Amino acid sequence: MIKALIIDDEKHCSDNLQWQLQQYCPEVEVAAICMSAEKGLSEIYKQQPQLIFLDVEMPGMSGFEMLEKLADINFDIVFTTAFNQYAIRAIKFGALDYLVKPVDKDELRSSIDNHLKRNQHNSFNQLNALLTHIKKSNDLSFQKIALPTMHGYELVPLNNIVYCESKSNYTNIYLNNGQQILVSKTLKDIEELLNMQPFFRLHNSYLVNLQYAIRYIKGEGGSLVLNNDITVPVSRNKKEELLKLITHIST
Repeated sequence: MIKALIIDDEKHCSDNLQWQLQQYCPEVEVAAICMSAEKGLSEIYKQQPQLIFLDVEMPGMSGFEMLEKLADINFDIVFTTAFNQYAIRAIKFGALDYLVKPVDKDELRSSIDNHLKRNQHNSFNQLNALLTHIKKSNDLSFQKIALPTMHGYELVPLNNIVYCESKSNYTNIYLNNGQQILVSKTLKDIEELLNMQPFFRLHNSYLVNLQYAIRYIKGEGGSLVLNNDITVPVSRNKKEELLKLITHIST
């Protein structure tokens, strides 16, 4: 039997993955399900697993940050992610397995087969290469997003995006050079693609890059002033979370 851990803050994802493992990968025994990276660290030391399924994006501590805290890695890793194309690129660079949520049963079966075949002798060196690469990838200046337009795709550096505004089933992307790009995706779709700091959904109609924030104005929800005196409303239910974020922004 392969002793495994699932480390994922989304319960429905971890429950679904556990069910699929029971159905399609009976040689895998899930020793524990961890809802945070902190709990994952504790269970790794306690359980000594052969394999972990590790969510890329988790609040408080990401999967990559968790791995950096380990003195030794003597288990195989399958990363799981919902949409982070940049993390996927980094994972491929490190030659490690990954699964895109929702997990496909055939891809899951393939990951387990790869684990059974893999020579883990070089896994630590692979992981070091991955962590080095992901640190570079976390710099927004190295990242671009492909935005679908009527004429094809616009490749835009993430740090050029000031804010995004919902236009029903479309989204207006406002760039730091004054350009506007209308894309055929909803704001929710864009939010999922930009699910990383410093991007923050502060209103049903607005997603902003907090690097461009210059002032918060008090109110029921308040409003956020961006570069060029652009003022964006803040939803009342997002006010507390936003204030926590902007008070921790480094200058």
